[in-house]
Amino acid sequence: MKTNPCAKINLGLYVTERRSDGYHNIETVFYPIPLTDTLRITEDDEDALCITGIPVDGRKIDNLVVRAVEQIREDYHTPPLFITLEKNIPSGAGLGGGSSDAASTMLMLNEMLGLDMSEEEMEHRVSRLGADCAFFIKKRPTLATGIGNIFSPIDIDLTGYYIALVKPDEFVSTREAYSMIKPKMPKFPLREAIARPVEEWKGLLYNDFEDSVFPAHPIIGEIKQRLYQLGATYACMSGSGSSVFGLFKDDPSQLRDIFHPHFFFSAKL
Repeated sequence: MKTNPCAKINLGLYVTERRSDGYHNIETVFYPIPLTDTLRITEDDEDALCITGIPVDGRKIDNLVVRAVEQIREDYHTPPLFITLEKNIPSGAGLGGGSSDAASTMLMLNEMLGLDMSEEEMEHRVSRLGADCAFFIKKRPTLATGIGNIFSPIDIDLTGYYIALVKPDEFVSTREAYSMIKPKMPKFPLREAIARPVEEWKGLLYNDFEDSVFPAHPIIGEIKQRLYQLGATYACMSGSGSSVFGLFKDDPSQLRDIFHPHFFFSAKL
């Protein structure tokens, strides 16, 4: 069985307060984009995970695909599985690639093995692996609050726009990003800002992590400004970095050479 786990971008990201448990409350909108990994799962004589494409750091046993399988095995019998994962979504980019892989693993095994789990059960299970994992069960535009784990539907459609996404060879750990952040309430409420025309987002829709990440990693901020110079209607860092995306009215695929040797992806939404 084969599927294509998609990436997401963050449309605005506000870190509103530090909680007593050490985590932070946030407000953001998750939006799916057509940058995908390729995941294949078949029954076999023994478990195995083969990863190709963009290199993935860490031990295979810690990969979220493996952890999703083990999570299911806590309550359901599953046979040995041979899993191949072709990585096209960069890691450490604020795109949710690993979370999407985990959610797709759960969706595939639910169908392959006839587990009859509801979407709600799968969301609950996969959320134990990461706050944003549950988003990738339904993959619909979502307002996320709490620590990024409380979801509300939101009416937003970027169909017709093009996206250009650039990731330099910089790694911004989530721990690093949060260690530099100063929580505050947004000047303009996220739900109100995102309801305005995309042409107005530049001055209204913001990612709080940019204030601390850009000084520490100047190339990321330079990419955002370059996207605006090249005609982006709106540009923003995704998540806690290090990728930056721009929304364009015209096809930006010709910009690939300008951003070489950085990772570059473009598509119509």
